[in-house]
Amino acid sequence: MINTKIVEKQSDITEQSEIKSDHILVVLPPAKHFSQLENAFLSDVLRARMERRGAKLDSLKKTPVSGDLEQGAQAAWVMLDPEQSVFERHTVVRKALQSLLAENPREIAIVVSGTPEQRRLAAESAIYCALVNSARLPLRKKKDARKPLQRITLFGHHSADACQAIRAQATGNTLARELTMLPANDLTPALFRERIRKLAKESGWQCEELDLRKLRKMGAGAFVAVAQGSEEEDAAIVHLSRHHPDAKQTVALVGKGICFDTGGHNLKPARYMHGMHEDMNGSAVALGLLLAASRADLPVNLDVWLAIAQNHISPKAYKQNDVITALNGTTIEIIHTDAEGRMVLADTLTLAARAKPDFMLDFATLTGSMATALGARYSGIFCNREKLLAAALAAGRSSGERVNPFPLDADYEEDLDSQIADIKQCTLEGEADHILAARFLMRFIENDVPWLHMDLSASNCKGGLGAVASDVTGFGVAWGMALLNSPLEKL
Repeated sequence: MINTKIVEKQSDITEQSEIKSDHILVVLPPAKHFSQLENAFLSDVLRARMERRGAKLDSLKKTPVSGDLEQGAQAAWVMLDPEQSVFERHTVVRKALQSLLAENPREIAIVVSGTPEQRRLAAESAIYCALVNSARLPLRKKKDARKPLQRITLFGHHSADACQAIRAQATGNTLARELTMLPANDLTPALFRERIRKLAKESGWQCEELDLRKLRKMGAGAFVAVAQGSEEEDAAIVHLSRHHPDAKQTVALVGKGICFDTGGHNLKPARYMHGMHEDMNGSAVALGLLLAASRADLPVNLDVWLAIAQNHISPKAYKQNDVITALNGTTIEIIHTDAEGRMVLADTLTLAARAKPDFMLDFATLTGSMATALGARYSGIFCNREKLLAAALAAGRSSGERVNPFPLDADYEEDLDSQIADIKQCTLEGEADHILAARFLMRFIENDVPWLHMDLSASNCKGGLGAVASDVTGFGVAWGMALLNSPLEKL
């Protein structure tokens, strides 16, 4: 977890010598708004580097500059403009911080200036980027030279409430990335459930585990079909509840938690099986969002349902042409065993919807076709309510985690017509599989609950994305926090 101390000093400083840290991030406002204060931080080092490049100061909006100061400290300069998107601001601040964080500093000083609004935007972006990128993520090397960032000193802005919310969001993002990065042998379903129980106890959440014995008795055949392929019957649907005394809404979060995905009998080739320990990312995002909302004390009730299993190959594993009966009675013709995510989500969504939340969100690394459609810089969303969809798009803009909507028209489902069952699991052609998967999931949303499905194509982006420098991005936590802070009382 993040233990970095944040010290805010609202008063301005006029000389660099007043900063005691050896690592300094200077966030400048647009050049047209420069004052004498900003000029104090346009050191000879910065001027010389800009002159050498033949660059103007405005180029700092896209390309930060770093260098050593006379007293031996390292500084990085970046310029933010309120007209930039949140994604653009996060990206350039993250790049500015990378050279500073590469030296494993114990402390970073952040200097912001400009108008009050410019200072707020700069401070929030810089602190969030510093927290998420200084977190110690899983590393299994004999020697680990990393040191934790112990202190951030902020000059030029003060907002204790904002810092609490930023820290909460960074903590949730870090948890999502940490869990996703763990090797598969360190996060089996049994080990994952142990971690969840411990976290629930520490956070005061209610925790219920529906293991395979209970799920078989309930008739959750879609989930059991996938889980039965594992020798260790350690799969479960885990239900976490967090209640707030001032809450006016209850939101359900559902996460796909396939701890390793071989593809089952339709075995993946090595190229596509590598990295499948990250196929539980949806559950990690849901859990990280729950932690962030709890730490930020958001006035909302959260019911979180995590579908935790593995997709193994074995004599007991489900296979093509099986017909499975799901929890809600829907019969499913199995077409491809590597489409296991929609199977475990089917019964989990049914359970979540039966609790009648005000709305529900599900997160899953569900389809390769979404990655083909969007690449790794956006995630795709599907929604059965226009108002919720509009709020989701706005949350993408305000959080810097960008989402793109896809259609849910009923005629797509004609491709899932089965001659023997109520519905096919998927098609072998794979065309528009991300849309077909969403239409499939809709079959399991009972009580006409407002619902949004996120296919996490941006869960892993080489070189980082937005605020986050690691390949595993934790995408969805910041977006979810922005959405939960939206006024969504009537959908």
